[in-house]
Amino acid sequence: MGQNPFITNMRDKAKSVNALVAFPDAEDLRTLQCSEYLLKNKIARPVLVGNPDNIIKIANENKIDLSDIKIYNPSDSNLTEKFANMLYEKRKSKGMTYEQAAQTLLDPLYFAGFLLDTNEVQVVLAGNVSSTGNVMRASIYSVGVAHGISIVSSFFIMTFPDKLLCFADCAVNPDPNSAQLCDIAISSATNFQSITGIEPKVAMLSFSTNGSADHDLVTKVKDATAMLKEKAPHILSDGEMQLDAAIIPSIGNKKFPGSKVAGQANVLVFPDLNAGNIGYKLTERLADAEAVGPIVQGLKKPYCDLSRGCSTDDMITVSAICSLMVK
Repeated sequence: MGQNPFITNMRDKAKSVNALVAFPDAEDLRTLQCSEYLLKNKIARPVLVGNPDNIIKIANENKIDLSDIKIYNPSDSNLTEKFANMLYEKRKSKGMTYEQAAQTLLDPLYFAGFLLDTNEVQVVLAGNVSSTGNVMRASIYSVGVAHGISIVSSFFIMTFPDKLLCFADCAVNPDPNSAQLCDIAISSATNFQSITGIEPKVAMLSFSTNGSADHDLVTKVKDATAMLKEKAPHILSDGEMQLDAAIIPSIGNKKFPGSKVAGQANVLVFPDLNAGNIGYKLTERLADAEAVGPIVQGLKKPYCDLSRGCSTDDMITVSAICSLMVK
């Protein structure tokens, strides 16, 4: 497992964090295989959330040892009432009753979210069974959006034989506005540095470079870049710029002279989901790159979403990467 050098490195780095990772989609063989591997290889300390009878049945049928892994049962936990009160306080202004909160907390996604919110665990990883919408709703209702960030988004780490790039947002937001693009860039730069240890250089991508075109779509990216420079001056960023100007030094120097980012960018912020989704898939298929993610970002704490088609190996890698996002 983990032949890609980047993935191997992330798993090794995660060992120094040894985070407590909760899995609310626990009644799934992949979750149990992942948990056993994480514990055995000291990458993380897994905990499971769900019906213990069902979880143990799957484990026994597949000869998986869960003896050292804690299982939380939302239907029979001394934390459920406390968490229900917390959810009620957070959502009562939106019309949620205490009875609704208590019922909601029986869902492992929400119970796991409040384990994270109260520091009982440091990461939640779900989505191998649950839909993205349900995972996102549970994460926002429990830990909530990070202070100063307006939007929950996602990023991919694109791994090439000779480098790493961060692509955002390629999975969540169809058409972010300028302020949201700015916050996507801040979240992406912060997480890229936390995970890789590499200083982020953020390019705000467009079909225009440094005023070469005039269009509302260009103005959106220009405005986002100005907001980014004002809100996070410590992050090296520039824009708007075309992709070639962002990553090829000779073109960056020609099209955007004087920029400290052009030609050297490693965090690429796409203007919308059309561009981002097409961009990462084109890169993955034609450039011998491996896409690791998407990783959810913009929450107060790492509550991450998997694809329902993910492999056990994917779950192990995302567990490691999310561990490196722990503050």
